[in-house]
Amino acid sequence: MESTLKRTWAEIDLDALAHNYRALRAQMEPRSRFLGVVKADAYGHGAIQISRTLEELGAAYLAISSIDEARELRLAGVHLPILQLGLTPSDQTAAVIENSVTQAVWSEASAMAFSQEAIRAGGRMKVHIKLDTGMSRLGFQCDESHFEQSLEAICRVCGLPGLDVEGAFTHFSVSDEDSESSRDYTLLQHERFETMLRRLAERGVTFSVCHCANSGATVSYTQFAHDMFRPGIITYGIGDQAQLLGLKPVMTLKSVIGVVKDYDPDTTVSYGRTFRTGRPSRIGVLPIGYADGFHRVLSNQWQVWTPYGTAPVAGRICMDMCMIDLTGLPQVGEGDEVEIFGPHNSVNEAAKLAGTISYELTCAVSKRVPRIYKKDGQETARELLLRG
Repeated sequence: MESTLKRTWAEIDLDALAHNYRALRAQMEPRSRFLGVVKADAYGHGAIQISRTLEELGAAYLAISSIDEARELRLAGVHLPILQLGLTPSDQTAAVIENSVTQAVWSEASAMAFSQEAIRAGGRMKVHIKLDTGMSRLGFQCDESHFEQSLEAICRVCGLPGLDVEGAFTHFSVSDEDSESSRDYTLLQHERFETMLRRLAERGVTFSVCHCANSGATVSYTQFAHDMFRPGIITYGIGDQAQLLGLKPVMTLKSVIGVVKDYDPDTTVSYGRTFRTGRPSRIGVLPIGYADGFHRVLSNQWQVWTPYGTAPVAGRICMDMCMIDLTGLPQVGEGDEVEIFGPHNSVNEAAKLAGTISYELTCAVSKRVPRIYKKDGQETARELLLRG
């Protein structure tokens, strides 16, 4: 690795991604197509390289959350259909059409605005109807008090000019939780989804692509496969459910020990003096901090992995550096690589300590951290998103 990169970096294992894809693919019916969720720069893994790999593996669709994310993939030569899951202003309709993006439609008003703009642009926008079955976010409300109103509105939307209505989908809110109430709620959401599809079909409105299975449903509700499934974070081998399917973490966040210093007992370390040595101590300094995505809340809680054992974080994590206690690891010294999280040091456990979810920690790995892509043990690409 070039010395300019040997500071802090994220290794992205494309072989692990391929393993996870095949394992998830085997979970669902062969007829159900795979949608790869690559929004938020593929949860911090790098959307371009992840999308190219998923395309090679046989994925049928990708999903993003902004038109800029779609543009990035198209400029990189990614040809798969792309579903825009998030809110898009209607004045971006021409860009949606130009980039061959499928847009989620969440209300009659949004559909009418897209229709008008598509006609003005002289094209047709492909859309998927979003059904709100209980997430209480985007979508036509499908609970009992709004069902009939939404049914009528969707029928009108499907007749609007300038729109090519390809699909319908919903999103589960607790499919990854195993309590009885969560299971009951997930089943209720799916019942609402199927009821709306059935009632629409009775009115002559059908869809060529129906999908609802997110990560949790891909693991626990394989009967919800429909025409397509869209595992998100689990594709990257992250989350408690990933272990159930033997999935592998795709990202390993690494750093290198820059300095090792000896300190007497009763020496305080870092801002706030929250760590105090209780014995003669070896303290290592790593060039990684919260500006790289190593959350400050993990100060004095997390540990880094070395081949000889783990070294606890000593004191508060700084913006660009942090300290680790190497007293019990005399074999470890300056220039040695350490794993912040990855296959030996689970990001799931770091997230629990931080009081958050693993998604947030991988998404937080900042743009100044190079991504090094590996396949068959060899580097195949690298990305550094800082402007040159």
